[in-house]
Amino acid sequence: LRVRDTFMDAPGEALNEVAGFLELLRRADLPGVVELVPSYTTIAVFYDPGRVVAAAGHPANVFNWLAAAIYTAVANGVVRVKRPESSPIEIPVCYDAIFAVDLDDISHHARLPAAQVIERHVASEYRVHCVGFTPGFPYLSGLPPELATPRRRLPRKEIPAGSVAIGGVQAGIYPMVSPGGWNIIGRTPLQLFNPRKNPPALLCAGDRVRFRRIGRKEFDAFSGR
Repeated sequence: LRVRDTFMDAPGEALNEVAGFLELLRRADLPGVVELVPSYTTIAVFYDPGRVVAAAGHPANVFNWLAAAIYTAVANGVVRVKRPESSPIEIPVCYDAIFAVDLDDISHHARLPAAQVIERHVASEYRVHCVGFTPGFPYLSGLPPELATPRRRLPRKEIPAGSVAIGGVQAGIYPMVSPGGWNIIGRTPLQLFNPRKNPPALLCAGDRVRFRRIGRKEFDAFSGR
């Protein structure tokens, strides 16, 4: 389901609209739908064909029946989902040079001292638009415009888990070791994805996030828990 054509001009509005349509689909409790996954401007609908066949009455009607049911569910317009009133989720980040391997490049691109880059990165509030790429990876809006930095021309083959990064106008956090082309500005000791937990991902679409600067001593103590 496509909610709107773009989110770049008004990412907050796009996120609210997606959240509203997501709520409508959840309330509809459509037969056979097993998962709804929001993204920037769309919602992916995963379904069990067998269960949809039972509702539709004929195998040939599965897709068209479900598509019609989806559009009926959202026909009356979006539900206005209030912005969460709870406190933002705090992500501790160590910006020491050993972790902030691209801080100098970000600083050069922004034409700001590294200390000011960190200050502005910490001062902002972010929102999770979607989770993907690898399990638990949050795509965050709210990055100060002056810190927007193009992705690296040559992606790295291995990014350490917990790396906090900037990719264009977005921020993100690598939850596990993986390849990646974003600029690394620090690292968090938090585990963003744990398959043994329910839910396994620490962050989900719509969450508010703030970064808190920590030193190496606190980072090591946190990691050793």
